Amino acid sequence: MASLGLQLRDYRLTTAEILYHMPDHPHLLQSYLWQELDLAPGYPVLRRFLDFWQANLDGKLHSVKLATHRLITPGEARAVAAEFRWT
Repeated sequence: MASLGLQLRDYRLTTAEILYHMPDHPHLLQSYLWQELDLAPGYPVLRRFLDFWQANLDGKLHSVKLATHRLITPGEARAVAAEFRWT
């Protein structure tokens, strides 16, 4: 239920592909996939995660690719060409 509340406040499903240098082999890159509900355009949840990563993990960040999509969108409205009634 908390997820629905976030979505109603315009939080979106956010996926980040994080490339980082492996601690034991800095010339090699490793990929990590992160996914969470987050608020565009500032992405505070992702920023907190990346701040935690930089402060506590050994793998230095190389790059972050971001994709986001709303899960709840307004319905489509379209005009109808005919209306049928049964009486």
